[in-house]
Amino acid sequence: MIQLQQVSLQIGRQFLLQSADLTVFPGQKVGLIGANGSGKSTLFQLLLGRVASDSGQWDMPRNWRIAHMAQEVEALERTALDYVLDGDQELRRLEASLEQAHGEALARLYADMERIQAYSAPARAQQLLSGLGFAPTDSERPVSDFSGGWRIRLNLAQALMCPSDLLLLDEPTNHLDLDATLWLEQWLQRYPGTLLIISHDRDFLDNVVQRIVSIENNKLNSYTGNYSSYEQQRAEQLAQQQASFEKQQERIAHMQAYVNRFRAQATKARQAQSRLKALERMETIAPAHVDSPFQFSFFPPGKMSSPLIKLAQADIGYGQSPVLQNANFSVLPGTRIGLLGPNGAGKSSLIKTLAGDLPLLAGECVKGENFNLGYFAQDQLEALDLGASAALHIQRLSPGAREQEVRNFLGGFGFQGDRAFEPIRHFSGGEKARVALAIITWKKPNVMLLDEPTNHLDLEMRQALTVALQDFEGAVIVVSHDRHLLRNTVDEFVLVADGKVTDFDGDLDDYYRWLLQRRQQEGADERNAGASPDSKKVLRQKAAARREQLKPLTNKRKQLERDMAKLQAQLAELDAKLADEALYTDEKKGELAQLLEDQTQLRSRLSDQEDLWLGVSEEIEALEAE
Repeated sequence: MIQLQQVSLQIGRQFLLQSADLTVFPGQKVGLIGANGSGKSTLFQLLLGRVASDSGQWDMPRNWRIAHMAQEVEALERTALDYVLDGDQELRRLEASLEQAHGEALARLYADMERIQAYSAPARAQQLLSGLGFAPTDSERPVSDFSGGWRIRLNLAQALMCPSDLLLLDEPTNHLDLDATLWLEQWLQRYPGTLLIISHDRDFLDNVVQRIVSIENNKLNSYTGNYSSYEQQRAEQLAQQQASFEKQQERIAHMQAYVNRFRAQATKARQAQSRLKALERMETIAPAHVDSPFQFSFFPPGKMSSPLIKLAQADIGYGQSPVLQNANFSVLPGTRIGLLGPNGAGKSSLIKTLAGDLPLLAGECVKGENFNLGYFAQDQLEALDLGASAALHIQRLSPGAREQEVRNFLGGFGFQGDRAFEPIRHFSGGEKARVALAIITWKKPNVMLLDEPTNHLDLEMRQALTVALQDFEGAVIVVSHDRHLLRNTVDEFVLVADGKVTDFDGDLDDYYRWLLQRRQQEGADERNAGASPDSKKVLRQKAAARREQLKPLTNKRKQLERDMAKLQAQLAELDAKLADEALYTDEKKGELAQLLEDQTQLRSRLSDQEDLWLGVSEEIEALEAE
């Protein structure tokens, strides 16, 4: 296990951690949260042995294999596939040794290669690349060909490729789209080792971790359960503080009013039901954020024409190659749309066209007389003047604005006091993203186009943005991998896929099912592409026969998955009990021994179930490949 006792970490004169304690047991999946600059990444550096603690002591098994996700990568000429395979250091060591070995040594090395399943490594690396959104042809491209965001994806793939007992992931979803985020969730849920993950994506944390460690006041505070459970526990703690009570009640009243307003306007029953559930949950979690340093709202948008902007028979793309064809898309006052679709399908291209950054190849784009755009692009931070302050960015838009007015405005974005007047050159990515949002807000738009606006934002700022968008009276079009933001700010979804823009009749759960079906169909199409040209009738008969063969196996796999989920829940409950420091006393030796024995038995049963699951899955894959 990992154990920190009275550990202090200091940068200059600033303490990040001060006499902090933490125990993480093998196999636990832990979410590490805290404000930007609170010390999350520095804690990872401590575990990697790259920084030393200023006081206290910490311990971790010496034989643990550690995998971590690097934040940068050089413009290498190695292919993407080779770069990912480099994550398996033992594989690379054995490959290098094979070139020099002879006789018995060579035989032993081949046995070691068999032991680590070296011969399937390229296929496993290709699966990682595919899951993270890379095209099949990308595997042979040099790393230098990819943009910064895609290189970060390569770093993530390399970390997942590394056989490990401890996996450290720092903001793994920042440069992922929704499809890749959903895939990563599934991968991490199956990861057997100990996971520590820094993330500002609440839905991602909810679906992956069983425990939250929050850096608060230079301490490591542990909360049992996922992020939603943390919010509930924290809300209860704050409710006990009289100073927070009135503010908490105001926020609850605000959320209730919004729920009521939406309930009166709901038009699509299926989406309305999903949305109301999300909003009611939002109401209950709002008190957990009453002490957030961020609180802002968008200005009333003023006069709005209808439509605000309209695309008709539009071909959208680059050069002479349209990504989207014959697209019809109208933005009316009050429109609140989330754009869904596979990576590369054209979501960002549609946003850029609406913003006027990408000219149409055909068709027309008509803007209303009162169209006033607020546009947050994925590369928005690169457009900032690094030598200017946040205040100067605002003052350039409104030279007559009073200094105190600008100070008050920027305070809602977390720029207090003189911080608002410091050059943003040395600001963090999150701080620059807040500057960009502040600039957009100051312009008083009536249409908000948001392309991955939450990248670099921490949980508290994401919450503030969500609340502000809920109250925004203009139109909102969002592309985001942050499902919490989508569920709580949009009323309908539009699917961008296969060169078309169409209404999507469903919620995010329906979209996930659509994705799974699409992947299965793509796999079937690939397999059928190389088959002999049978008649359609024969193909249908074969497919029906295969479904009959697969049915008992798929039912068995589903039952195994249910059994595994129960065992994992029992293990999580045991882990929570074992995390109680009061258990490690002489008086409770017997109880501790029993809990450890129960843990061993549960892990053994879970391992057996996983072996059965793998066996059944292999049978299914073999039948599907026929």
